Order: sequence, then structure tokens, then C-alpha cells
Amino acid sequence: MSLSPELASDRRIMLIPLDEPLLRDLLATAVAEAEPAEVMPEPAEGAGWSPEVREAFLRFHLTRSLSAAPVERTYAVVVDGTVAGAARLAPLEEGEGAAESSLVEGGVWLGRAYRGSGIGKAVLRELVHGAKAFGAARLRTRTTRENTPALHLLGALEGVERAEHGGEVVFTLHL
Repeated sequence: MSLSPELASDRRIMLIPLDEPLLRDLLATAVAEAEPAEVMPEPAEGAGWSPEVREAFLRFHLTRSLSAAPVERTYAVVVDGTVAGAARLAPLEEGEGAAESSLVEGGVWLGRAYRGSGIGKAVLRELVHGAKAFGAARLRTRTTRENTPALHLLGALEGVERAEHGGEVVFTLHL
């Protein structure tokens, strides 16, 4: 998927397919700008960015998006030439007989210094375009009830359905 540069708050924003050199930059941004729980599933509690958690972050991306058979596409969010976070698209299975790509899950995380400036909105817009390019009929995203900025951003999308499951809020956008 080729993504065009976007502008938000006079900043140049690009989504670049993740590769191993970008993965090292992404880890550096995660360590400096986020907590492990914000950027990866189930990190060890209380460990912070220990060497083991850093290795788990790298292993997660190497096995999910940089393997010979990736299960998702991950992009480095690059703002003014600096890796600011990541975005991803992953096909979801819907059951027997469903088209494999009819539903994709999207996700985004940004470092603290890049939050609240319109970058998330620009990245979400590009994920919608990317999901359409995959031939998806729907884009699903998930967040927590406590993530007020994400709830506001996702809730403002036209045609989005919201559902709550435990402490998680799921948004499904019909494309």
C-alpha cells in the first residue's frame, strides 16, 4: 500500500511500511515516548522497558509483520522525518464463507510528544484508505474506556458503530 504524505498542524506525516531498520527506530520512540502497555499486547507488568520487554517488542513485530508469512501490515508513522509511532492493518476472519479481507482491524499508537496535534486523525484517514485498498468492507478498531482522545476521534467518524465489551470499546466503520 502506497500512502501519500498528509499534513496536520503544518507537519509532514507519512506511513512507511515497517522494515528492520525502521523497527529499531520504532523501538527507540516507544521507549522514549510511551509505556510498554500502550504499544504492545501483554508486556510484563511493572517491568518498564527492561531488556526483556524491549526484546519482546522486537519479537512481536518480527513475527507479526516482518515474517515470511505476516499476519498484519505495520507502518511506521513518520512525522517530519522522525518515527513518531506505528499504525497497522490486519485481516480478521469472520467465519465460514466470509471473504477473508471483508473485515480488517486497524490500530495506531503515537509517542506522547505527537499526541493531540491532529496526527492521529491524519493517520486514521490513511488507515481507512488502506483498508479500502485491501478490498475491506469494514474497519474495526479497539480502545479502552479510559482513552478519551481515541474515543472522541473514533466516535466522530461518519458511519461508525460503537460497542462495549468489558473494559474495551470496539468501533466498526462501514467503508
